[in-house]
Amino acid sequence: MLSYRHHYHSSHVFSHHHNRIFTATLHLSTPTTRPHLLTITSCSQNHHKTPQSPQPTTNPTTTETEISRKHNAKSMALLLRHLSNPQIQQPLQSQEDPSISQQDKIKLLEMSLVRKKTPQFPGSIYVQSPSDADVNSSLPPLQRLFDGDDDNEEMLMRALEIRRSVTVEIFKEAMRKGKFGITYYTNLISRSPEFVDYVMIKAASMKQLPEYLESTFNVRARIVIDESNVVPLIRWLKHNSLSYPQIAKLICMSRGNLDSIRNVVEWLKSIHVRGRFIGVALTKSGKNVLEHSEEELDEIVGYLESNGVSREWMGYVMSRCPQLMSYSMEELKSRVQFYLDMGMNDKDFGTMVFDFPKVLGHFSMEEMKQKVGYLMEFGFSNEDVGRLLAFKPQLMACSIEERWKPLVKYLYYLGISKDGMRRILAVKPMVFCVDLESTIVPKVQFLRDIGVREDAIGNMLVKFPPLLTYSLYKKIRPVVIFLLTKAGVTQRDIGKVIALGPELLGCNITHKLDVNVKYFLSLGIPFRSLGEMVADFPMLLRYNIDVLRPKYRYLRRIMVQPLKDLIEFPRFFSYSLEGKIIPRHKIMVENRVNFKLRYMLAGTDEDFDERVRAAVERRQRFELGIADNDPAESQTDDSIESASFEFSIDDCSSTDTQTEENSQRLISSQ
Repeated sequence: MLSYRHHYHSSHVFSHHHNRIFTATLHLSTPTTRPHLLTITSCSQNHHKTPQSPQPTTNPTTTETEISRKHNAKSMALLLRHLSNPQIQQPLQSQEDPSISQQDKIKLLEMSLVRKKTPQFPGSIYVQSPSDADVNSSLPPLQRLFDGDDDNEEMLMRALEIRRSVTVEIFKEAMRKGKFGITYYTNLISRSPEFVDYVMIKAASMKQLPEYLESTFNVRARIVIDESNVVPLIRWLKHNSLSYPQIAKLICMSRGNLDSIRNVVEWLKSIHVRGRFIGVALTKSGKNVLEHSEEELDEIVGYLESNGVSREWMGYVMSRCPQLMSYSMEELKSRVQFYLDMGMNDKDFGTMVFDFPKVLGHFSMEEMKQKVGYLMEFGFSNEDVGRLLAFKPQLMACSIEERWKPLVKYLYYLGISKDGMRRILAVKPMVFCVDLESTIVPKVQFLRDIGVREDAIGNMLVKFPPLLTYSLYKKIRPVVIFLLTKAGVTQRDIGKVIALGPELLGCNITHKLDVNVKYFLSLGIPFRSLGEMVADFPMLLRYNIDVLRPKYRYLRRIMVQPLKDLIEFPRFFSYSLEGKIIPRHKIMVENRVNFKLRYMLAGTDEDFDERVRAAVERRQRFELGIADNDPAESQTDDSIESASFEFSIDDCSSTDTQTEENSQRLISSQ
């Protein structure tokens, strides 16, 4: 028996059919069954107690069923015409099992699994919401969608997607109740598919429990979300400066154990990890960090602290290398012992980990051993590599194939030997950490452009490796321009100046070079002569004024040497005043000889003594020759020269005994 009921909402039909009952009796017959009597009644929704017409008498052998159906007139007329035509009548059994198309199957799945109620329309055949009371009588059973079809897997996947969408909507509803913005929780839930699947599976498994046997999926999913306390946890993590991608990743990593997230966050805050680094440490530490207990994490911190890593540094180390939290104690001990075996003490190891925490936990043991072996090929011992890594642990972050080998090949092309590369590594290991194409090659090309010879570039880089780490446009070019415009160096000599004194490129223009240039110009040295002095001795501009001033005063006031001698020999300022200038000047005065600055200071002490003896012999021969020809003139000259040298000796002796006092008086007098 089939019955159809529908309410016609039109006011016109309502007035037309008010207080009126229409009864129709139809006989349906099939070849195998006896005729059935179907009675369809159409009436108003607001039916009052109106007397009904007498029902027609039926055959006793015929079963009569009268069911009221609220329907509109047009649908009723169509149904009566359809049922009264014997050519188009179908057997009742065939109507109970119609064939369902693929599109209708999808619609039926959505109608059965959707969470929200779909608006109805007049004349609808199926009830559109699973929450309706007569949904089971209106919708066909889901088993009929999968019986006898080859695409069962596709339909099951479709049903799974619909159920996942329902879970997402329930999750969004919980987030809305938690006062989250629509954009925020939409983005967060879209990044949490694992947690949505966890809720869906958990809610489906709850169906087996007796207390949830009669409950719907929506109710069970809502219970799972509420009991997990995921919404308060998201609020708390957001308060601790975690972004929604980090929160979503943590929720997926927890695998339903959301309490572990709160425990690890509290532990990180206890070791002084603050702000956004909490999220960074958790998301980059590894999937098993949430499986560690607080006792295991405290054991990791205690072991690092026992090997030189200060407790105050622990938050910084863990936030920059969160992989340490996911290691077992055995693996952590093997990594620490790897560096201690290279001769590091606790202090060196602790400062190395603080300077670059990734050196301990970011790289695999095999990769670390390969890099140490490659550095030893330059002639370093195992202990030398340990000291090198303690000084510059960033070397561990460099790739052998992508960075070191191309750099070594390029340095070899510049004429630098393995010993030179070893010196570059020892003096400035950062050179092996910079990019070759963007940092080193442009600097070398600039040196070629200013006139540095090709064979001098390699020696220049070995002499001053920090040059390769300076900025070309902020450091090197400004110094070259200053030397050309303010220091009197010609364009022809600038390449020579840089090749002989590459250290000038590391000097500050305002506080060093400009101050020295102004001092030399104040002494009366011409601008072009100063450029020649710098070309002959570039280090002249690197000395402090406090070192230059006492030497210049001694030269001019005690030695009484002309400024021309200083211009011809600017290296005079490179010699020690007490260690070489004053002792040699004293010897010259005692032996009554005089040399230019170049011959006075250059050479070893033995060479200087030999030079003095030769000058004394020449003077004695000269004096004897003069004495034989004119004894009186020779005596006068000797007395004058003797008096002159006696005055110089007295001055020199006083200088030897009171060097510090004289230097201070000379400085203060200027």
